[in-house]
Formats: sequence, C-alpha cells, structure tokens
Amino acid sequence: MSYLETTRNVYKEAALTPDVGLCCTTNPIWELPGLKIPKIMQEMNYGCGSTVHARDLTNNPKMLYVGVGGGMELLQFAYFNRTKNGVIGIDIVDEMLEASRKNFKIAETQNKWFKSEFIDLKKGDAMNLPVKDNSIDVAAQNCLFNIFKADDLKKAIAEMYRVLKPHGKLVMSDPICEQPMNDDLRNNEQLRALCLSGSLPISEYIKTLTDTGFGTIEIRARKPYRILDPKHYPTNELIYIESIEVAAIKDPMPKDGPCVFTGKTAIYYGANDYFDDNAGHILLKNQPLAVCDKTASALASLNRNDIFISKSTYHYDGGGCC
Repeated sequence: MSYLETTRNVYKEAALTPDVGLCCTTNPIWELPGLKIPKIMQEMNYGCGSTVHARDLTNNPKMLYVGVGGGMELLQFAYFNRTKNGVIGIDIVDEMLEASRKNFKIAETQNKWFKSEFIDLKKGDAMNLPVKDNSIDVAAQNCLFNIFKADDLKKAIAEMYRVLKPHGKLVMSDPICEQPMNDDLRNNEQLRALCLSGSLPISEYIKTLTDTGFGTIEIRARKPYRILDPKHYPTNELIYIESIEVAAIKDPMPKDGPCVFTGKTAIYYGANDYFDDNAGHILLKNQPLAVCDKTASALASLNRNDIFISKSTYHYDGGGCC
C-alpha cells in the first residue's frame, strides 16, 4: 500500500467516524456576525491552523479549498462569497465529500444566509486539479501538503500556482519541524498520513513555494503543535513539531529573488524625518516598517547606528516594504 492509499483510508475512516483528536488545532473558531459553525464541522476540523483571513477575502473572491474535511473552512469562505459555486471544494475521498454535503445541509438550518449551492464540491486530486488556469483568487489547504513526499509536493504546489490568477494567494497551514527525522519516521505511512512525519524545516517549505514561482511569501503565524517522544514513536529523541500559517502570492519573481516576510521590522531613529535607502524603501522616523528578509539584510549591510532591525517573529500582518 502506498502512503497516498494509507492517507485516503485514514480520512475515509475520519469521514465515517469523526475523530476529534486526529489533528490538534489551537485556533479559535471564527466568531462572525450571523455565522454559526455546526458542532459536527468542529469535530471534523482536521487542520493544524486556519487559512481564513478576512483581509484576503474582499470583493467576492473566487475561492478553492483542497482537502475539504468536514467543510468548516468552506463554510467560512462562503461567508465572504455568497454566490452560486463561489467556492470550490476538492477532495479525493468520496466519504469525505459526502460527509461535507450532509454537514452543509445542517449549516443551512443554522445560518439563514447560507445555501449549499454556494459551494461546488468536486472529486479530484491535489496533483491534478479539475480547475481552469488563472481562475482562482484565493486557494487554500490545511494540513494536507505536509503529507506529500517531495515529488508529489512539487506537483501539488505547481497545480495551485497554475489555477491562481496573477497576484492570487495560496493560503496554507502545515506542520513544520526543524529537527532531522530518522528514516523510520519519514517512511512510516501512518505517521505521514497523520500529518506528523512529513513535516519539513521552514526553509525547505518556503523554497518549494519560491521554486514554483511565487514571488512573495508571508509567514503569518508559527505555533507549537506536537511532540514525538521515544515512548510512543520510533525516535531516540524528542521531536518538536510546530505549525505555520503561510500565504504565497503569485507575484512576479523579483530579479533579486523572492520577498519572504518572516516578521522582521525596521525602525529608523536618526536625526532626519526619514531615511531613504534609494532602493524603494523609505523609513519614517520612529515608525516601525515590516520588511522582508531580503530588505532586512540589505539595511543591515549598511552598518548604520540609527536603524534597528528586529529578529524574525514569524508573524506578519501585511503593510510591509514591498
């Protein structure tokens, strides 16, 4: 049995019998006016973070969500686009698609504004999306891509890139791990399916996105997630796993490389009202400016004693230098 078959079986069972502990997300359920999340959707929230960010969802964006789970994030996305087929949900597991359909009927009884027709559920593969080129404003996946091995991961990200419109966003939440994992962990199909042993270091995770062509990367959150300990897993040391929330934007690739925001900030505190680096960045006196890692490095290389540059906080909320 391949690791993909194991994954499908895991989520087939999770669709038939909701498994509250399958993924452990610390994110609160969205509280928005008139939005009520059915309990069954919360129980089937098989993610490690959130991909729903209101600032991404203005002006009725066309949205795509891959790996539908119990439909919770699809319902949240539909809140921002209340048009027929405004949100596309794709899953390879028939039982998960059927469970979501049932859950949407429940959601209709609890949300006066919601209609199941807002969401177009399709059977499909993340590596061969049944979606037109350049047709999606916001694409999302939650705790799915970390399951894939390297070649399949590249295909899945390339598919997301293909379907996005120029300047469209791929919003993701996945586990990451900075420690090396042994082959027993990496090759354990069940642990990979459970979103544990496929976790990549953050630098590799970002590189898969920029290698595909995404010109801007935003790290929006980084949180503790799981521990793999020797008593319960095939490892001789404690393995610490985190989860991150990331947006990859289909911007043109800058000549000097991608703009990756990891939560660094520059503050100019010199004698003048502002500092101009003559490279397109103006720092107003005593006004923090979020900067991408590339700009932070360039400013640091100036060796000035009136510019402070913070370390990466791995939390970026927009309004940056690029």
